[in-house]
Amino acid sequence: MKMKDTYNTIASPSEESLFKEKNSKFYGYAFPIESEEEVKPLIEILKKQHPNAVHYCYAYQLGSEKIQYRANDDGEPSGTAGTPIYGQIQSFGLTNVLIVVVRIYGGIKLGVGGLISAYKTSAQITLESCEIIEKTIDVPFQISFDYKNMNKVMRVIKEKKLEIASQEMLINEETNLPIGKITVKTRKKNAETVFDAFQSLFEIDIKKL
Repeated sequence: MKMKDTYNTIASPSEESLFKEKNSKFYGYAFPIESEEEVKPLIEILKKQHPNAVHYCYAYQLGSEKIQYRANDDGEPSGTAGTPIYGQIQSFGLTNVLIVVVRIYGGIKLGVGGLISAYKTSAQITLESCEIIEKTIDVPFQISFDYKNMNKVMRVIKEKKLEIASQEMLINEETNLPIGKITVKTRKKNAETVFDAFQSLFEIDIKKL
């Protein structure tokens, strides 16, 4: 079985989309996100943009292996807003994405079926306007080594085409000699090979972060 080490998300925040139904206006927005902490500030921005709106409904999904998601109706009847929005995230096969649909009430009730349809359509239109990209699931490792072994480490990094996330030089308090710490990232499917390559080197430590 082939290991899956990619996921689909959106490249950048969407343009504002507008869907109208019986005088109600549904403004749709999509954002790429990396954590749950990003959700509230983005909704606060939309509340400032639309101070006359009555509902700011949203859904998000995070993660590629351990999935985390939430669907929020924000005062609409249960299951009529957040769930149909989340359904579109699933339908498009996306993760690390937040969709918010802001409703400005037009004076005519839509009923349960009407609301589900309106929120679903708004989320769909919003995602259709987005550029969908494929990203790799990366595994980070930290490599620790004495400075004299720097060339060995850099040779493997170059051979394996690894992305360096951070690097620092420290002084070993016991020997007073410089030691290096480099954090690298590699695609999940290559992680075992990369780990073995460094582990086989003498006087070099590697650990998965």
